[in-house]
Amino acid sequence: MNMGQSLIVKGDLSGGEDLTLEGRVEGKVSLPEHVLTVGANATLDAEVVAKVVIVLGTVKGNVTAREKFELRAGGVMEGGLTSPKVAMAEGATFNGTIEMPKKGDKA
Repeated sequence: MNMGQSLIVKGDLSGGEDLTLEGRVEGKVSLPEHVLTVGANATLDAEVVAKVVIVLGTVKGNVTAREKFELRAGGVMEGGLTSPKVAMAEGATFNGTIEMPKKGDKA
């Protein structure tokens, strides 16, 4: 599912499918069994829980990625990150903390 650039969501956003955001979200995003892609034009000021999180835009808040977190070139992440696998591209910006639980630990 895609959410367009002009959309602004304030509150909790949860779902049972992969989601690509291009707009603005303030609150909480919960996709514990799915992939969240934060598009290049998206801004999240939110707590995020997802299986995989891919950031091309801006995320401010705590992120829990149960399997993998990717911060791509041009992406910005500010806050606490918990994920067993972390990938950051050259040209990405990260300010915060990273916790990488071992396999078997609860994320």
